[in-house]
Amino acid sequence: MKKVCFIVIVFIVSASRIQAQSFHFGVKAGTNLSQIMGRSFNEGFQWGFSAGAFAELNFNSKWGIQPELLFNQTKTQTASDFNEVYNQGFNSTSVNLNYLNIPILLSYKIIPILTIQVGPQFGILMNTSQNITSNASNAFKSGDFSIVGGAQVNLGGFKAGARYVSGLTNIDNVTSVDTWKNQNFQLYIGFRIL
Repeated sequence: MKKVCFIVIVFIVSASRIQAQSFHFGVKAGTNLSQIMGRSFNEGFQWGFSAGAFAELNFNSKWGIQPELLFNQTKTQTASDFNEVYNQGFNSTSVNLNYLNIPILLSYKIIPILTIQVGPQFGILMNTSQNITSNASNAFKSGDFSIVGGAQVNLGGFKAGARYVSGLTNIDNVTSVDTWKNQNFQLYIGFRIL
């Protein structure tokens, strides 16, 4: 985790020195509508919280990148006992996964106020709040790789956007019987600080 954060910071600082006039930094917050796809979990989406910081590095008037550092909650429901997860599916136990996500998005301005964004995201599982890990020490993998796509409205220093995040890796760390993948819809607002 320290290596990934260090690489992102070095990249941002290096790019800002090359083109200081096209570098911006800000904060953002919003909500996640998330689910974990897999037979062991409820297939409905649940609300979670998202907050963090972003940087904008513009190469020219159309193209740029937007690296971010975000705290995201992923919520779902499953059984209250680990054996029930595989035998009967979900019941009523809430599962909260807290991720530190690092998306690095390629940005393209369609018009001056509308940007389309796409890119990879790496998530680091910070902690879990659920019962099944007490019976199986680490039910979820510590890392998650995803693809992100969305649009962002830019009104001066104000930002508002919507994204879809689709997990590409199996986060099931227990068995190969099932495949668990994150899926999120995100809505957010943000403000440029500098």
